[in-house]
Amino acid sequence: MSKNMQILTRLAFALAIIVIGNYVIVVAQTTLTGDWKAQAKSEKNPDKIQLSFERRSEKGGRNQHGSSFNYADLQGLSREQVSSGGAVKFSLVREAGSIECEGSFSGGKGAGTFRFTANSQFVAAMKTRGFDFEADSSRGKNQDLEERLFAATTLNVTTTLADDLLSANFGKLEVEDLFKAAIFKVDSQFMREMKASGFPNLGMEDLVKARIFKIDADFVRQVVAMGFDKEPFESLVKMRIFKVTPEFIAEARSEGLTNLDVEDLVKMRIFKINSQFIREAREAGVPLEVEKLVQKRIGVWSK
Repeated sequence: MSKNMQILTRLAFALAIIVIGNYVIVVAQTTLTGDWKAQAKSEKNPDKIQLSFERRSEKGGRNQHGSSFNYADLQGLSREQVSSGGAVKFSLVREAGSIECEGSFSGGKGAGTFRFTANSQFVAAMKTRGFDFEADSSRGKNQDLEERLFAATTLNVTTTLADDLLSANFGKLEVEDLFKAAIFKVDSQFMREMKASGFPNLGMEDLVKARIFKIDADFVRQVVAMGFDKEPFESLVKMRIFKVTPEFIAEARSEGLTNLDVEDLVKMRIFKINSQFIREAREAGVPLEVEKLVQKRIGVWSK
């Protein structure tokens, strides 16, 4: 049973962590030029536009990055230009470099070509802070410097972000951690809050999990109020994945299951053991034990 839960937990985290791969792992190529496409956002997000960049290597490799950007971040492009259509020239200028775009819009959709220019001063500034963009990645894969800087530009990785993360004193951080922090909105305040809530030794991977599964200081306090004050971080992840809520715990306890741990509650969620099922199982003579209830649910319980 615990093996099944481990598999489910890993799968849930793997699905989320794929997002990191799309941003961080890039295909090396000799030049950084390519095509862009854009789509005006809905009326609910009138100040944003969906913009994607696609690049191809000489060997046929392909890399695509898409995200929503504020019009204010795109110099030379306005919402009015997108809606009215016509030829456009605009740029995304960030600390790591600039992406110059040319093309046209029609019916709220745009397309064209782009050229990226890196900022060497950004590389030097990051190196003084301990982040070497010129070195091989921590994963042991060679990455072209301009590719890293292109990703840093689209994600808005800045020296301010680096300084902020370093101020939290969370140990050694790598270049890859800057990308993760930018993608998942991890900052020093969040790092300090998690440390103060009883988790002083979390690494960046843990902090990313916390952001993905919406684990913050408030949730930690909620878990303590449920009666689980010494749970490891991974238990909180399981509680979020399998929707172990205060209401669910109260429901189980009201049916007589009072000495439940997190693993018990997760099993109950996996096998859809709720108050109605517990009452029906009790009437059938099943002892009020989680393992017995699971056996009843899967049809292998016998008196």
